[in-house]
Order: sequence, then C-alpha cells, then structure tokens
Amino acid sequence: MKDFRELSLKRFSCRAYDGRSVDRTLLEKVFADAMLAPSAVNRQPWKFMIIDAVSDPEGAEIIRGCYEREWLRTASTYILAIGNHAEAWHRPCDGKDHTEVDLSIAVEHLCLAAADHGLGTCWVCNFNAPKLSEELGLKAPEEIIAIIPMGYPAEGTVIPEKKRKPLEEIIMWGRNNGVK
Repeated sequence: MKDFRELSLKRFSCRAYDGRSVDRTLLEKVFADAMLAPSAVNRQPWKFMIIDAVSDPEGAEIIRGCYEREWLRTASTYILAIGNHAEAWHRPCDGKDHTEVDLSIAVEHLCLAAADHGLGTCWVCNFNAPKLSEELGLKAPEEIIAIIPMGYPAEGTVIPEKKRKPLEEIIMWGRNNGVK
C-alpha cells in the first residue's frame, strides 16, 4: 500500500491535459478502486457517465458547452457524477438527503485512484447543470452533481503547493475547544 499522505499530495486540480485518450482498461481499474467508497446504509446512489472526447466528440462538446473554460477542452475524458435522490438514504429525523455526501465521497475516491494511476482530475461544480441534464436526457430523481475531466497531465504541469488552514483553525477539542 502506498503512503496515503503521498497520494493525497499527488492529487490536485489538474487544468491542463496532454489530450491522450485514457485506455478503457485503465478507467476500469480506477473505477474498481473508486467503487470501494462508503455510502450511507451502503445505498450507493450514484452512476458515472464516461464521455471519451475521441469516440464521442459530440458528447464532449455538450459538456464543454455547459462549462466554457478553455482548459476543459484539453481533457480527453469526462466523468459525469450522477446522484440518484430516490436511491439515497434520508435521515429519518429531518429527511436530510445524503446523495451529495455519498457521491462526494465516491468522487474523491475516484480522484485519488486516478492520481494513483498517473491521471489528473479536477472537480467541476460551476457548470450549467439544468442545460447539461436536458441535453443528456437526465431527469429527476437523477442529478449531475459534478463533472470530472480526466486525462494525463500536460507536460510541464507542476503540482501546486497545498494551501490549507492550520490544524488549530479546523479542530475543536471538545465543546469548549479546550477553553475552561
């Protein structure tokens, strides 16, 4: 097993790809790892639509038309993370829908697995979700939660330094955060 910290540092939001197609066998390996993600009551309320820009250029253009950033065009593969609200667990006391929680865990497993196999990914959530769902024929209770472009990072791509809040800003030790 690889060092988890090393893998976490290797995963980054890649915004430049070299355009090479990702082999289906490699994609299946990445997804086999990603599908180990936990979900509430093991409902696994997700699907992943894989669009290859080479074999489905029209599908790639539909995605690109819903998030018009030039860097997105460099990816060879697009993963649409689709949550199914009818399949998700809902907390009994308040009805809280865990679709996005469960799918987020699965997507991050996907991104870590991709990094482990030398691929770059990026979470894209700022896209025209209603337009993309309509153009792909998706209807409620399914919802596209994120687009994950995937591919080989472009030559010269540097993994940026991780800028994170210090531990003392994110950890609360007990109800009074250690204050008496």
